[in-house]
Amino acid sequence: MTWSEMQPLLSQACWDTLYMVGWSTLIAVVGGLPLGILLVLTDKGGLLQNVVANKVIGQIVNIARSMPFIILMVALMGFTRWVTGTTIGRDAAIVPLAIGAIPFFARLVETSVREVDGGLVEAVQAMGGSTWKVVRSVLVPESLPSLISGTTTTVIALIGYSAMAGTVGAGGLGDIAIRYGYQRFETGLMWITVAILAVVISLLQFAGDYTARTLHRRTGKTGGLLLFRPMRGVFGGTVAADAVRKG
Repeated sequence: MTWSEMQPLLSQACWDTLYMVGWSTLIAVVGGLPLGILLVLTDKGGLLQNVVANKVIGQIVNIARSMPFIILMVALMGFTRWVTGTTIGRDAAIVPLAIGAIPFFARLVETSVREVDGGLVEAVQAMGGSTWKVVRSVLVPESLPSLISGTTTTVIALIGYSAMAGTVGAGGLGDIAIRYGYQRFETGLMWITVAILAVVISLLQFAGDYTARTLHRRTGKTGGLLLFRPMRGVFGGTVAADAVRKG
């Protein structure tokens, strides 16, 4: 197969992969972020301590995470058909990709949020801040660099999942590698596909690491200012600043 024949195939496959991964990542972040925070809040000593709810949510997340993606795709075919009207193509692949990524990202969020200094949480509570205020002003901003790293990890995992989804007609680079590289013995095209995936993953990892480091340096320099600014108008500058410094 010549390059002129490969180029349109690879262009469409790259677009299909980015489309699937992009939408799946968005859904995973929207669903996984509150789920991960809820796992922290409902744990022992959390602001919304509820051991039963925490165990139930944790078990659901664990079961979903333990299921191999290829099995998850098959198990969700009925649901996928109900949502998208089909089980084939890039739109259909988004459903199992997103459902598989939500519990994965939720655990990464949980780990990130647990790293937040408890003194900052106590400072907001001492000033009468609600649970929502703690989440919005402390937990999310302070864990943001780690959350960015977790999002990068999720995107890279979804690229691997999307390649697997290509084996069942979802399109994308995985579909090209299987249909042409394996079934039609176009070894050159398969290795080009592998190279594209390697480059894309490397660029994403670099961008994610750079963003996380930049945010970490900024939060490190400002310290409690991220907490002080949103709290200042409500509780008074001097009291808020003193509480943050003590925390």
